[in-house]
Amino acid sequence: MSVLKRLARARSGVAAVEMALGLPVVLMLGMWGAELGSLAITHMRVSQLAMQIADNGSRIGDVSMLESLKIYESDINDILSGANVQSGNLDLFEHGRVVISSLEVVPSTADTQYIHWQRCKGKRDYQSTYGPEGTGTDGSLGGMGPAGEEVTAAKDDAVIFVEIEYAYQPLISDTFVGDPVIRTTATFNVRDDRDLSQIYQRNAVSPDPVARCNVYDGIS
Repeated sequence: MSVLKRLARARSGVAAVEMALGLPVVLMLGMWGAELGSLAITHMRVSQLAMQIADNGSRIGDVSMLESLKIYESDINDILSGANVQSGNLDLFEHGRVVISSLEVVPSTADTQYIHWQRCKGKRDYQSTYGPEGTGTDGSLGGMGPAGEEVTAAKDDAVIFVEIEYAYQPLISDTFVGDPVIRTTATFNVRDDRDLSQIYQRNAVSPDPVARCNVYDGIS
């Protein structure tokens, strides 16, 4: 009988029921926060990759005191390979696609904008929002970029415009953020006088591969 009285007067215990009810909510909030943080970091990393590619694309070219800089297919391939390394665990070309465009002025015109050449890499089914290479020769292209904020090239100059589309890979589960697709752009003016006539091959007998936009592959 004394045991029952002690139990009736007891006020100690554990909050097992409260813990059991609250823990799933706390865990869900924690995982949701972690996934949102991962998504934000991925946005930043993809944006930085686009800037890096555009910046590198604006700098490439053989240095010569006698003629304008020439760019080669191998230069563009090196830029894409570098981006693949920089992307790390994002696996950029497995889950995304990079489009590099050279925006220029149509020869023999004052300011008609067109996409002179374009190179792509990545397995994702994505093409440039602004059209393939050659777009604008008929005067239909006002520039590249968001409406009202288009960038344009000056005569005898070029602008490197980079687009990336990347399918976000969830850290924990797509339950928390859905299935978001990250799209970003970056642009840089070519830094020096460049031979705008074409992209060259260093060895015509054994040409370097061309990152054509009708091919959907990664870095081999």
